Amino acid sequence: MRSLSFFALGVAALTLSTSVQAIDARPKAMAAALMTEDYQQAPMPPGFQVVVTELDGPVFADATGRTLYQWPSRRMRNGYTGEAKGTPGCSNEKTTENAGLMSPYPPGLVLPDLDTRPSCAQAWPPVLAAADAKPVGAWTIVARPDGTKQWQYNEHPLYTSYFDEKPGDVLGGTTRTERVAGNYAWRTPIQPSPNVPPGFIVESSANGRMILTTGRMSIYAYEKDTAKTSACTGQCESLFPPMLAPASAKALGEWTIIERAPGVKQWAFRGQPLYRHAPDIERMSMIGSDVPGWSNVYTQRVPAPPQNFKLVETDAGTVIADPQGRTIYTYVCADDAADQLLCDHPKTTQAYRLAMCGGGDPAECVKQFPPVLAPVSAKSGSNAWGTMYLDAKSGREAAATDKDALHVWTYRDRPVYTYAGDEFVGDTDGDSRGEFQGRRQGFNAMFVRDDYFGKAN
Repeated sequence: MRSLSFFALGVAALTLSTSVQAIDARPKAMAAALMTEDYQQAPMPPGFQVVVTELDGPVFADATGRTLYQWPSRRMRNGYTGEAKGTPGCSNEKTTENAGLMSPYPPGLVLPDLDTRPSCAQAWPPVLAAADAKPVGAWTIVARPDGTKQWQYNEHPLYTSYFDEKPGDVLGGTTRTERVAGNYAWRTPIQPSPNVPPGFIVESSANGRMILTTGRMSIYAYEKDTAKTSACTGQCESLFPPMLAPASAKALGEWTIIERAPGVKQWAFRGQPLYRHAPDIERMSMIGSDVPGWSNVYTQRVPAPPQNFKLVETDAGTVIADPQGRTIYTYVCADDAADQLLCDHPKTTQAYRLAMCGGGDPAECVKQFPPVLAPVSAKSGSNAWGTMYLDAKSGREAAATDKDALHVWTYRDRPVYTYAGDEFVGDTDGDSRGEFQGRRQGFNAMFVRDDYFGKAN
């Protein structure tokens, strides 16, 4: 393995080329991040509200702004976990053994750190309803096994997360279930319906809340268009078919209609006429945005990473990198107990991470996947990115005055890391390391596009 000094020389050389880009080179994305998603107004019981979050868009929240989650039943390798509709299953009884739902762990193994492991209901406090509460629309009430009443949404019992501390936090789960949530029964924030015309939906991606067709195919915009005219005609129209609107269609909020030709209407969003990309075969594709002048369309963009971070081209796609150009990784983890508690946050057990990256040796784990250090005065400018003091040996959050405390960058309130095995700028050898290619427990490179996911190895 080459030394870090050699690595740094490689960064200095590549910084002069287009392989490494400063985050500041994305003014359009940063400006777009200021826009937020519109949603359909619907009746709610007293005490609930909608909070627009940076990564997941509008979510339902309780009176204090804490995001509401559901835990839908999901089939695992060896059975089901989660909750069936109308059946609360997250209780105050502490789980002590592994359930054997996913290999390689057989059932009956004693779970780590039982002295600090919370019960399901401690980690996921149920959203209780008052004795005189009344159902409102999709909001209903179900009796818990202990006799208390719990709110439901579309028949799914509702919870908050002990990770969330302020309005806008969505640290207990994500709506990016396909690319982030991995092989476990994840908790999902509940959301109001986006305010879009029939035929369109909105889903979360690495770049933001992406507009799709109801078949989950991507929508694109062309930089040469105006708010009232399309510049994509002839051969261009064959490659990027316009999203035509029916004759009866009406403008809706930020959605307008242009006339491509007499009697031919086309949908536009925020002054951008909309198209599909004929070669797209995968859902949520972004390959049309590789065509010069074309881009995917978002209701809101994710916040940019910290200012001194970089974008680096790799063989597998563009990644977010630290100031020296080293690929940044996030760590994901959920245990294999029946209640599927997360183990990827400094509040939780570190036994799985230490076993995976250091064979149980904290010093080796720090050597292999060191957290990305942040200046003491560092500010990210967003809720998604932040900093914390971390005890590098235990992996737990520390006080600034603690002897072994490191001030590190975080994403979604979890430390981010580099990998010692990456020798050159653009290496992503730490990607997908762990169980199920890092999707159940392990490290994943921070690719800036979802269609790069899983291609590094």
